[in-house]
Amino acid sequence: MAKVPVTVLTGFLGSGKTTLLNHILTKQHGKRIAVIENEFGEVGIDDALLANNIKNQVEGEELFEMMNGCICCTVRADLAVVLKKLKKTHESGKPIEAIVIETTGMADPAPVAQTFFVDDEIASFCQLDGIVTLVDAKHIVQHLDEEKPEGAENESVEQVAFADRLILNKCDLVPKEEDLKAVETRLRSINKFAPIVRSTKSEVSPDQVLGIGAFDLKRTLEMDPEFLDTEGEHEHDNTVSSIGINIEGDVDLGLFSGWLEVLLRDKGADLFRIKGVLAVKGVPDKYVYHAVHMIYEGRFTEQWGQNEARTCKLTFIGKNLDHDGLRSGFEDCLANEANYDKLKKSFRFTIGDAVECNTGDGWVRGTVVDLLYREEGMHPSFLAPYQVKLDDGGLIYCPADQDTCVRRAVAVTGRKAL
Repeated sequence: MAKVPVTVLTGFLGSGKTTLLNHILTKQHGKRIAVIENEFGEVGIDDALLANNIKNQVEGEELFEMMNGCICCTVRADLAVVLKKLKKTHESGKPIEAIVIETTGMADPAPVAQTFFVDDEIASFCQLDGIVTLVDAKHIVQHLDEEKPEGAENESVEQVAFADRLILNKCDLVPKEEDLKAVETRLRSINKFAPIVRSTKSEVSPDQVLGIGAFDLKRTLEMDPEFLDTEGEHEHDNTVSSIGINIEGDVDLGLFSGWLEVLLRDKGADLFRIKGVLAVKGVPDKYVYHAVHMIYEGRFTEQWGQNEARTCKLTFIGKNLDHDGLRSGFEDCLANEANYDKLKKSFRFTIGDAVECNTGDGWVRGTVVDLLYREEGMHPSFLAPYQVKLDDGGLIYCPADQDTCVRRAVAVTGRKAL
């Protein structure tokens, strides 16, 4: 019986691994794929993002998620257990045609690859077909250049070095061809053997990932003579950590967007990855978002199930994280009266105050008639601090609590107000 080919899908945080896996699982390739997935963090997010596509693929595909540690560290033994379980499934008349292991972005792929050479039972069932590394074209040089504490590995360098194929992703974020070529030259300086495939939004043919027959043990041993030494240590940078938040209830997307904008502006350089699924007040659909450093994307997806608890589930990964500050900051975004009251107290004006509004045609006097205003049809991420009734009878809203938009009205003393 032919051995089952295994693809190790790796790449630093936010490089697009889960998006690529979603593409593979929705292509009509007819393969029965087993997915083994690992996350760095306390709360699982990627399983939720992958689950629907896996249900829609050939019946019987399985998703394994192993939590609280890298697949190459504390849960390395679990990888072997999962592979042996798949072996029993394969031999029971439910053949598996391919296995994909999506590693955490903090994983050195070498210890994962060791599994297929040091365990005889696993080696008899499957073989490493290739290590495919996704590279974020916008941020990879920054991560390759990062200085690590003494003894800690630079995971990005290891992921590029061990790759059998490099997917240079997010090319749309690097519009100049000379800049992309400079990135490719840098990758070539680390790994001159792996072909480089350019992509945007992780859209590549499954043939570029599955069944590539590219792993070369001889070349790997020439690069790392201790590759098969399972006693070696894999030490992470201990300034890098993760925090997972899982809270029942809805967020106000306006509060969340405002908080996240400030967070990314002030701390974006140290935030490797943010991702999550949110329940948004007043919206029946799930809101899926992710950020890499200061680049953020969010969108509404499928509806919450009729009997599904509306929860907010998110993960932060980065350097020198303020865990308590992140948790309390997010809790301040929940859609409840206490948070709304706290925000109202921070405003410069309250209901009944006389103000002047910049209408674009000049400053017009009016009176604040409502706080935290959002009218029907507005995007749920928009929340105006004030609604104002103008002296001429018109109603407008002020998009920001700033002097450029709204200011205290000047007292009228014997002259007509502007």
